[in-house]
Amino acid sequence: MLIIDAATVIARLEPGTLVDALERMFRAGCEAPVRHHHTIAVPGAPDATLLLMPAWRAGSYAGVKIVTIFPGNRTGAVSASYVLLDANSGTMLALIDGGELTARRTAATSALAARYLARTDARSLLVVGSGRIARQLARFHAALRPELTTIRVWGRTPARAADAVEELARAGIAASVATDLPAAVAAADIISAATLSTEPLVIGDLVRPGTHVDLVGGYTPAMREADDALIARATVFVDTRGGALAEAGDVVIPMASGLLRADAVRDLHDLARGQHPGRTRPDEVTVFKSVGAALEDLAAAIEVYEAPGRAG
Repeated sequence: MLIIDAATVIARLEPGTLVDALERMFRAGCEAPVRHHHTIAVPGAPDATLLLMPAWRAGSYAGVKIVTIFPGNRTGAVSASYVLLDANSGTMLALIDGGELTARRTAATSALAARYLARTDARSLLVVGSGRIARQLARFHAALRPELTTIRVWGRTPARAADAVEELARAGIAASVATDLPAAVAAADIISAATLSTEPLVIGDLVRPGTHVDLVGGYTPAMREADDALIARATVFVDTRGGALAEAGDVVIPMASGLLRADAVRDLHDLARGQHPGRTRPDEVTVFKSVGAALEDLAAAIEVYEAPGRAG
């Protein structure tokens, strides 16, 4: 079994090739049961969570991502690893660093959605959040949209936002810190949010016509990054209906109030298979809510594993 570290994952998951791999997987589909949640008691500390995210394609590959969330671990609450297997024999093929795999497949999924949903003439990107995922979102959107002329980063802590901007500069991406969030929301063509907020940060009345809004951070029914006003005026898409309609507060809360109908929400399978055209008008406001799916992990893991063969 190969051991594939974070540096190798970074080297092998280039934005363009990973987005294309995800598109192929969403088009073809795979078996992906609902993720398993298990609570682990930790003496003297908050309870921890173990997540198991399996997926497979018959006759091809199978895999499971193992995620642990230990809130009491101040040096790093979240850890992840991915085990890739041969779906014909059950042989373990690789153990892959799950942190970089998750960050990059998450950003790639948002970039894939934007391929269908953002305007082709979009020039300005606002990233709401300054953490690991937010920085990858900026990288992936910039890589797939070289026409972007303005990239701004907003964070609750300005110093963290400045640090994100400096990191992007080292990667050759020009960005600046947004200090006024409402003004930045009103000026953006694409808004990509990756926070742990429970109160809306993207206010629908401020979003101008034609904007694409990407919501990545909220992963529980109590978390929200956008308000009802945005959901009410937008065409709403998710990565996978099974996960998002049960877990994501940005869609669960509007559904519970009757503002959003479940049958009005489409997903990336519909877009990748041509069952929905994506953006239909220049002034249409689109929202993509991502919660993460085992399908995405499997696609990224296969890309990591097969990359040396494709390179010859």
